[in-house]
Amino acid sequence: MKFKKVALSLAFSASAAMTTAGAWAADTIKVGVLHSLSGTMAISETTLKDTVLMMVDEQNKKGGLLGKKLEAVVVDPASNWPLFAEKTRELLTKNKVDVIFGCWTSVSRKSVLPVIEELNGLLFYPVQYEGEESSKNVFYTGAAPNQQAIPAVDYLMKQGVKRWVLAGTDYVYPRTTNKILEAYLKAKGVGPADIMVNYTPFGHSDWQSIVADIKKFGSTGKKTAVVSTINGDANVPFYKELGNQGITAKNIPVVAFSVGEEELSGIDTKPLVGHLAAWNYFQSVSTPENKAFIKQWQAFTKNPKRVTNDPMEATYIGFKMWTQAVEKAKTTEVDKVGAAMIGQKVKNLTGGTAVMGKNHHLSKPVLIGEIQANGQFEVVSESKVIEGDAWSDFLPGSKDIIADWTAPINCGNYNTVTKKCSGQKY
Repeated sequence: MKFKKVALSLAFSASAAMTTAGAWAADTIKVGVLHSLSGTMAISETTLKDTVLMMVDEQNKKGGLLGKKLEAVVVDPASNWPLFAEKTRELLTKNKVDVIFGCWTSVSRKSVLPVIEELNGLLFYPVQYEGEESSKNVFYTGAAPNQQAIPAVDYLMKQGVKRWVLAGTDYVYPRTTNKILEAYLKAKGVGPADIMVNYTPFGHSDWQSIVADIKKFGSTGKKTAVVSTINGDANVPFYKELGNQGITAKNIPVVAFSVGEEELSGIDTKPLVGHLAAWNYFQSVSTPENKAFIKQWQAFTKNPKRVTNDPMEATYIGFKMWTQAVEKAKTTEVDKVGAAMIGQKVKNLTGGTAVMGKNHHLSKPVLIGEIQANGQFEVVSESKVIEGDAWSDFLPGSKDIIADWTAPINCGNYNTVTKKCSGQKY
């Protein structure tokens, strides 16, 4: 389906229940939705577009915000990274949106970043990422490496893993995350010969030789695991090829950072049982909040089989915090909303409370889940709540850097040694 820049999504019939834009007052609060609805990332991002529409619909049923209706403005950057920047500029200058919820890959966020800073927009980014960034115009509601990648490696080490395959899609998130993980593994005494790194392009489909290399690497007698930062629809043939070559969770477990319930819904998961994913949320977690969220989601999509996933929870938390910050600031003005965001609290869906930190990152628990035959995850490990770290402690150029968007620092990359800010400031 072709998507246009319209007030409401026409993606599925549930959105038809929303009040038409023409019936609304001219003065609405516009919510930009910047997710790929076509191309290699549509498998993951379309669900997040639907999540934002559900949250907009829910807020409007409550009477809107500041006495105004919310109006969703949906665009399709089509998994085209430069197009993300172009669509962001359109949302801010032509559509005059008050906030944007969007992006999945770090390359799309990096494309958007200079535009949203130039035009002083506001972006909520809901997906795990590599860190090494903090912008006054962005709130990062997905996991930083210390809330996903590092705990996942720690878990596997406790299971006796000695050899490591770092397999990722060839762009900034996997490369930076693996750079952090390599440094961390070496600090833990892992030798270079026990680390294998491999990158493939977006949409990669021929995994036969790569999986064969992984199998060979894991045949030395040392317990081996794959740490996967493979993104998008390339995961489908990757997991299929693992099964084809007899790689199971018992001989070479895979822990994924970008595979959740949505991605597994299109795969025969029986050969994948026991492989792992590290997230901050799983649909299988039984809490009153999560049960209500799943019920709301399936009712909104009119599909009782529609699954939920971690970036959906991050979108949910970010949206709730944004509405609370707008109400606190009594305006949608970006600088005032940004200041009001610090310290915002929202109950997460797995128990406990998410808090927005001074570095624009959330506090989150870390969950390790095993893939089940039904495409869900059984939680096998859960951490305490961990504050998101914008700058890695394991990279020489980052360990002395902090982000703090409150006075007197007001900086996203403040060097605690030189006492200087080397980037964007308030």
